[in-house]
Amino acid sequence: MSHKPLHIVVLSRNRSLYSTRRLVETIENRGSRATVLDHLKCDIVIEQDNPSIYYKGELIDDVDAVIPRIGASVTFYGASVVRQFEMMGVPTAVESQALVRSRDKLRSLQVLARSDVGMPKTVFTNYSKEVAKIIDSVGGAPLIVKLLEGTQGYGVVLAPTKKAAESIIDAFHSMKARVIVQEFIKEAKGADIRAFVINNKVVGAMKRQGKEGEFRSNLHQGGTGELIKLSKRERQVALTAAKVMGLSIAGVDLLQSERGPLVLEVNSSPGLEGIEKTTNQDIASDIITYVENLVEKGKSKKKSPKNKKSNA
Repeated sequence: MSHKPLHIVVLSRNRSLYSTRRLVETIENRGSRATVLDHLKCDIVIEQDNPSIYYKGELIDDVDAVIPRIGASVTFYGASVVRQFEMMGVPTAVESQALVRSRDKLRSLQVLARSDVGMPKTVFTNYSKEVAKIIDSVGGAPLIVKLLEGTQGYGVVLAPTKKAAESIIDAFHSMKARVIVQEFIKEAKGADIRAFVINNKVVGAMKRQGKEGEFRSNLHQGGTGELIKLSKRERQVALTAAKVMGLSIAGVDLLQSERGPLVLEVNSSPGLEGIEKTTNQDIASDIITYVENLVEKGKSKKKSPKNKKSNA
């Protein structure tokens, strides 16, 4: 399908990042216009019937679509900018509500628990003193302790023994840091699967293996990736997880366990570098194709006034 040139905004704090560069390059190679905006430098003007965004004093208008690349540490403001574009009637590759939902680890797990996907046993408490009971409820040590705000493998600790687990949990609690305690899946052997989902289709998958002696498989932590063919169940779980989180673009992280695939996390701004280099697939083009189709769909909806609604 051929598309007329579009103006697509990529919300990213760093235009030199691999993912941002690939998206811009792909947009421009298709004859469309790409603009990179640092969402933290966007000013939101809230006015009845006239929502607008200014960037460094300039009004941002004539935008056909938005691709959010929002870092976890700036989710609140980044999602507000995405929401403002939605209120301006601009289609977005990731909806603001889904972005916010995915960044709340506890809420994500609660949403996933209601769907047909397996998950590691997880406990969250409000600085409970019943640490021994928490440990027992996830099957004892070894176990994983995760900061609710952690990302890219940071803030994730493996507690090898019950005593170590108690010390780690107590230490986090004393710092008023909110954590979740999660069952350790020994048979995964420090590996996980990243399935890249776009518009209810898995477009690429890789198995990430932690470096020697490291249980975290994140490529940012020195892990390695290899191409993997997903089983039917793994594919179905990845698609279900993205769907229940309301994400049209998602990186779904799975563990292979004796009881089937378990969802670890659903990422709303998955990086392109690891998946593209490992699978040798043009994931950026898949994203832009999805965005182009989103614009077409939006235009056909606009023709019918009854479909007009607020995304706030």
